Amino acid sequence: MTTVHDTAIVHPKASLGERVSIGPYSIVGEHVQIGEGTQIGPHVVLHGHTRIGRDNQIFQFCSLGEVPQDKKYAGEPTELHIGDRNTIREFCTFNIGTVQDGGITHIGNDNWLMAYVHLAHDCHVGNHTIFANNASLAGHVQVGDYAILGGFTGVHQFCKIGAHVMTGISSVVFKDIPPYVMAAGQPAAPHGINSEGLKRRGFSTESLVGLKRAYKILYREGLTLAEAIQQLQLLANKVGEVQPLLDFVSRTERGIIR
Repeated sequence: MTTVHDTAIVHPKASLGERVSIGPYSIVGEHVQIGEGTQIGPHVVLHGHTRIGRDNQIFQFCSLGEVPQDKKYAGEPTELHIGDRNTIREFCTFNIGTVQDGGITHIGNDNWLMAYVHLAHDCHVGNHTIFANNASLAGHVQVGDYAILGGFTGVHQFCKIGAHVMTGISSVVFKDIPPYVMAAGQPAAPHGINSEGLKRRGFSTESLVGLKRAYKILYREGLTLAEAIQQLQLLANKVGEVQPLLDFVSRTERGIIR
């Protein structure tokens, strides 16, 4: 049974699924869609063309689907899409996209987004990520599956964060971070492979050895990026888990942290 608190304001054209709960003083706009089982806490504002999946938990004082903090935005009906089973803690702010990009800000499934996280326009966040308190993405940032951003991590616009990456507290990211890499600092610099995280996700000993070898090729042997890519191609033929790393560094536009 869907429940809406007496003090909440829900536009009559908003779409609420089964077992949705809307808390006190929350506001749900005209173009908002909320999937089955999602719980909206008190004092939450859901605005814009926002589509939220099922079984999410959204805590108090969040602002989701508001217009971008972009001077070029001119009122276009761009969107925010949030997947399933996400936990979104207090004071998070997620903006809709812009027509200068794909027009959609997208968050996947099973993410854990702690207090004061900011996702700017046109960001794309994968699945099973963790954003610690005050982690912030500027516009057009992409974050891969299982990435973990430490508290107060700031990511520059158009950067890409690979899958299984981990950043330290207060990291400032100006360039792309390849998959599997741990990074920290201002600006962020590489600090090895996220071995512990990969073990917890079932990566084999052989895979970890191969990824550590890939890291040495990329960061420890004094090679240019082009030379490292050649070596990584050979290694990827033997260790399949190296292929996502190779693909990432081969396609980087901003360059990778070095």
